[in-house]
Amino acid sequence: MLSTILSRLCQGCIVVFLLLTLTFILIRMMPGDPFTSDKALPPHIKEQNEKRFKLNESEIIQFKAYLTTLAQGDMGISITREQPVTKIIKSSFPASAILGFAGIIIAIGVGVPAGILSALRKNSFIDYGTMILAMLGISVPSFVLAPILASNIATNIPFLKVAGWGGPFDWFLPSLTLGLATAAYLARITRGGMLETLNQDFIRTAKAKGAPALRVIIKHALRGGIIPAIAYVGPAFAMLMTGSFIVETIFQVPGMGQHFVNATKELDFFLLQGVVIVLGILIVIGNLAADIALVAINPRLRESN
Repeated sequence: MLSTILSRLCQGCIVVFLLLTLTFILIRMMPGDPFTSDKALPPHIKEQNEKRFKLNESEIIQFKAYLTTLAQGDMGISITREQPVTKIIKSSFPASAILGFAGIIIAIGVGVPAGILSALRKNSFIDYGTMILAMLGISVPSFVLAPILASNIATNIPFLKVAGWGGPFDWFLPSLTLGLATAAYLARITRGGMLETLNQDFIRTAKAKGAPALRVIIKHALRGGIIPAIAYVGPAFAMLMTGSFIVETIFQVPGMGQHFVNATKELDFFLLQGVVIVLGILIVIGNLAADIALVAINPRLRESN
């Protein structure tokens, strides 16, 4: 177990570094610069700004300087907002975290049972109906689903709001919008994993010995059937925590998704790099948690470690 954790951590650090390096290169290849606006700055002001943020130096020097400050826990200053990137992310991360936690709970609570039920009722109306709904959930984009939920749920339930982020009731609709899309994927993945497990020899052996059907499902089939779903939940949870810009915009959620899009549009190098680092770290943590869960429920993985 310990060797698995250390190995995944090392791999995660490499992934985050490569992600940061690639982001650093790509954003500087985009046309324009952070100080280009509708109102042109005087040349001496633009030169001062470039010197302040070391943008007048070569890319290698800029990258070394950024890594040095990052090693000290400083993500730099947002070029367009004139605030520390760390402060901007800290102020928006709680909303994204709440949205992500609520969304993944909805996704697991809806998707996993639906996938299990569909597998147990293979080729039945329940199976077909569940998979049709799952395909609709995958196919319908969030900018279509969000207004549908807002107009059909929020308008009929007085304490739910269409927009805002003041209390728990404001979390429901955006979390539901994100959670349903993930639930659709989970339903299909869980169904596939359960069907594969139910066709294994040890399941047929357990049934032949007269074991109760419920015990076979819970004790034998479920453990192996949900392995693909667990592997998917880790990175999916990280993606949900970063939020969706479309969902955040529709429901006016002050999360991190807005910074990712705005920083890309405004060429705010340091803010974009900070958001990418947080996203990379969350994905590493999500994958690590999924790996630990898989090792815990799969004896074969424990033996190999």
